[in-house]
Amino acid sequence: MRLAPVALAGALLLAGCGKADQPARPAADDGAVAEEPAPAVEPTAAMGEQVFKRCVACHTINKDGPNGIGPNLHGVVGRAVASHAGFSYSSALKAKGGVWDEAHLEQFIEAPMKYAPGTRMAFAGVIDEADRKALFLYLESQK
Repeated sequence: MRLAPVALAGALLLAGCGKADQPARPAADDGAVAEEPAPAVEPTAAMGEQVFKRCVACHTINKDGPNGIGPNLHGVVGRAVASHAGFSYSSALKAKGGVWDEAHLEQFIEAPMKYAPGTRMAFAGVIDEADRKALFLYLESQK
């Protein structure tokens, strides 16, 4: 019967083999194990180019490219709001004034109709903050 405690000890040792020490996950309020947040990825212009694919149904981005349903967005960062030559803007967007800087583009891209009630841009917006930042970086790189 001396063999049973030795076998039990060996089994416990083997049960822990191959497992790296991992920090314990904190428990949620309901006692469940909380999910660890995914590591943050810094937005890049390359990521923004992928986000821009949502925009190509209405916008072009090529230098000297034509307007589409929406204006050509090449060089939009730093340009006066509602000022691209050859495009007919809504009076709501013309009334906004200002310059397309990061803050204005962020607000417009997030919720166009909230930013400029009466705008003709019938797009719900880009909800994800990282996607908006990446899109801004891409637009900014198009000079």
